[in-house]
Amino acid sequence: MHITLRQLKVFQSVAEHLNYTQAARALHLSQPAVSMQVKQLEESIDLPLFEHVGKKIQLSEAGREVYQYSRTIFHTFEEMEDVLAALRGVESGRLDIAVASTVNYFAPRLMAAFSRRHPKIDLRLDVTNRHRLMELLHLNETDIVLMGQPPEDIDLVSEPFMENPLVVIAPPGHALEGEVCIPMERLAEETFVMREEGSGTRQAMERYFSDLQIEFRCGMQMTRNEAIKQGVRAGMGLGVVSVHTIELELETRRLIQLDVQDFPIRRHWYMVYRRSKRLSPAAQAFHQFVLDEAQHVKDTPI
Repeated sequence: MHITLRQLKVFQSVAEHLNYTQAARALHLSQPAVSMQVKQLEESIDLPLFEHVGKKIQLSEAGREVYQYSRTIFHTFEEMEDVLAALRGVESGRLDIAVASTVNYFAPRLMAAFSRRHPKIDLRLDVTNRHRLMELLHLNETDIVLMGQPPEDIDLVSEPFMENPLVVIAPPGHALEGEVCIPMERLAEETFVMREEGSGTRQAMERYFSDLQIEFRCGMQMTRNEAIKQGVRAGMGLGVVSVHTIELELETRRLIQLDVQDFPIRRHWYMVYRRSKRLSPAAQAFHQFVLDEAQHVKDTPI
């Protein structure tokens, strides 16, 4: 069996796009050239890599296996490049960081501060939801993740780096505005605008109310913190969000924070990566930077 890295690279692009034309465009090749590389790879392994379903293609069983191995191969090459760069004394490399949408309220400032200190590192930021973060960790497709409570079903290294208190928010003029130490039982009379199922914020809220044996009414569900805030402002219900996501709204009185007994819910943000991952020099630098500087960067006025 004779397989070339070029064939694997072309195949990987087709596998990710599931479209020869889009893969060719991404690789700056002609479509016939892409088709030829895939055909040669199929001939080398003597198995089809794709199956045709109508006008679309999907990976065959062999294709799925080859795709997983190709990702591992190219990831290993990237690690080698980073290690060799470190041996040459060159502080460079590529760094993929994925963050939960809540973290993104200060993540750009954190990335900017890191880039000023390490300008030769190519930094890429992916802001996404918890489900996608779990997928990235499971597939080991990102260097470091910044998120809320880490999953327990994946072998990870997770380190808390900053507090992430959850608070109850309401629109200005709400009946509970100005009340002190509002009993938790009183919140059972209110409707809550909620994050989607599986969200870290929602899980923490549900667990907290359950521990206190208090039921709450769930109103509309939202997939983004901004939507939660807009829903609360519109009078659709109360919300539970990270205090770091509402700094501007509190300053401008677009929202208010209620003084609720047993709140805020004390949580942390975590820096997470696969235990089996060998952190590149760039990732090691980011890891130390977050531990040392994240709180200071977050607290520094813009």
